[in-house]
Amino acid sequence: MEGKVVIFSAPSGSGKSTIINHLLKKNLGLEFSVSATCRLPRGKEQHGCEYYFFTQEEFKKHIDAGDFLEYEEVYPGCFYGTLLSEVERIWARGNAVLFDVDVVGGMNIKKKFGEHALSVFIQPPSVEELEKRLIGRGTDAPEKIRERISKAEYEMGFAGQFDTIVVNDDLNQALEEAEHKVKTFLLL
Repeated sequence: MEGKVVIFSAPSGSGKSTIINHLLKKNLGLEFSVSATCRLPRGKEQHGCEYYFFTQEEFKKHIDAGDFLEYEEVYPGCFYGTLLSEVERIWARGNAVLFDVDVVGGMNIKKKFGEHALSVFIQPPSVEELEKRLIGRGTDAPEKIRERISKAEYEMGFAGQFDTIVVNDDLNQALEEAEHKVKTFLLL
C-alpha cells in the first residue's frame, strides 16, 4: 500500500464525496488526504477534518515555503492544495493516500506519481442533473451554482485524461464500480 495513491476528481455535485466516504469504510488500506483551502468552512466542516482552512495570506506562505505537493487557484482568490506532510503522514502509517482534488490537481498528482497512482474521474450523467444536485444541496447561492456549472462543463473536458471514468448515474452501481477499480489497483 505504501507509495500508492488514489486520486478522485469530479465537478462539484457529482457524488465524489459520497463515493470516497464509501471507499474509506471498506478497510482497503486507504486514508484520506485532508486538503488545504482558503475558502470558509461550510456547514459543520472543521479545520483538520474536511480541510485545513487557511487565510489567503497563510496559504500563500505555505506556497512560498514549498509545503504543497500541488495547489491551484480554483476560483479567483480561492486556493486549494495538497500538503506534502499529508502524504508523508499517511504513508508512514502504511496506507495508500486517497485524494479528493479538483481536475487540474488530480492531473498534476498523477504526473508526479505515474504508475503508483490511479486517477478516477467521477462524471455526472449530465450537466442538467448536476445543476439539480447542486440546487438540492442547498449550500450555495444561485450565482455560485452558475459558477460551479460553468466550471463543471470545463472540467468534464478533461475526463479522458484520467485512468478511468465512473459515471454516477446510479449511485449503487457507481459505488460498486469505483470499489472494484480501486481494489484492483491496490492489489497490483
